[in-house]
Amino acid sequence: MTALRALNRAMFWRILRRLLGANRGRLFVMLLALGAGAAVTAALLNLQVDAKRRLTTEFRTFGPNVLILPKGSSASGSETLAESVIHSVPVNVSSGRVTVMSYLYIVANISAAQSGKSVTAVVAGSNPFGIVSVTALSSATPATSPNGPAPAPSPERVCVAGTRFAQQVGAQQDAELELTSGDHSDSCRVANLRQTGGPEDDRVEIGLRAAQRLADLPGRISMVELTVPGTPGEIQNYIADLRNRIPEAEVRAIRQFTEGEAKIYNRISGLLTATVGIVLLLTALCVMAAMTNVAIERRMDVGLMKAIGGATHSVVRLFLTEAALLGLAGGLIGATAGLLLSIGLGKAVFGVAARPRLIVYPVAVGLTMLVAILSAFPLRRLASIRPASVFRGEA
Repeated sequence: MTALRALNRAMFWRILRRLLGANRGRLFVMLLALGAGAAVTAALLNLQVDAKRRLTTEFRTFGPNVLILPKGSSASGSETLAESVIHSVPVNVSSGRVTVMSYLYIVANISAAQSGKSVTAVVAGSNPFGIVSVTALSSATPATSPNGPAPAPSPERVCVAGTRFAQQVGAQQDAELELTSGDHSDSCRVANLRQTGGPEDDRVEIGLRAAQRLADLPGRISMVELTVPGTPGEIQNYIADLRNRIPEAEVRAIRQFTEGEAKIYNRISGLLTATVGIVLLLTALCVMAAMTNVAIERRMDVGLMKAIGGATHSVVRLFLTEAALLGLAGGLIGATAGLLLSIGLGKAVFGVAARPRLIVYPVAVGLTMLVAILSAFPLRRLASIRPASVFRGEA
């Protein structure tokens, strides 16, 4: 019995090799169709997977997407939080590292020594302020003295002024500003002018410690801004966890960022999925047309196989194996080309080359094999052929 099975298996693969090599032109056409379908499928699927990471990265450049505010904060913004709430913020998440910025907002009277003008404006104390200070100081022109360059001021003695505020008070870069809030006063040097097109253009930014001294609010902050990486679902889970960690504060998502990111990704994902479906359908129709011609040509072969005792299920299994092998070969070649193609498409769409995702490769190969097997449906008609009808020329 074992020898008979080995003989049948050897005969099965021998017939299969003959079938694959019977018409090499048609074999090349089917491989070309399956390979092209696999290439486009792999490229689009890789872009779809990579688009989530790209959109997340691009949206994070717009700024924070989560805010921590005092409970019941009003429009006046007079409520504050304990600065210690920052220690309850998880900074390491599965999708990356969370950026934390704490702010204290106060209203102060600001005067410029050069122009003598004085205005009332918002002063934002931020931590960390060193990132802004280092950038600003590096672009500022160092002051000189007869004894050489003057020493750079400490980070707490510098500030960044918005362009609209600077126009109102008549301040330029390196100008000295006097800040007064109640009975407290401080001074700073304008290290840089900032223009964002937002409310930052109307205010002055100083270090958090300097703002706390000016407002006489040691250890207090107005809000915490978080830049949380990840998908909209991951961000929502992070916010829910943060609300449990900090019950004394109010945690809000900046909806235009999180919802906008979700809508854009859903549209891109839906468009790419629909395109993949259309490509696979067209590939299936092309292969099915070739398989129909194959079925017509192989009537005599099937009739002969049945006449010498071949079972119907063995004949069907033979042709399905042939289709699966064609799908596997086309999928392996096409998926490799598709991943390489997605790198160029990603650079054209997002400006940055897409990173090949290994999970896409087996998915694209599997879909190509499935299309090839389903496209072999015309070959199932060969199972119903009767040998006598074929030999009489009736089939």
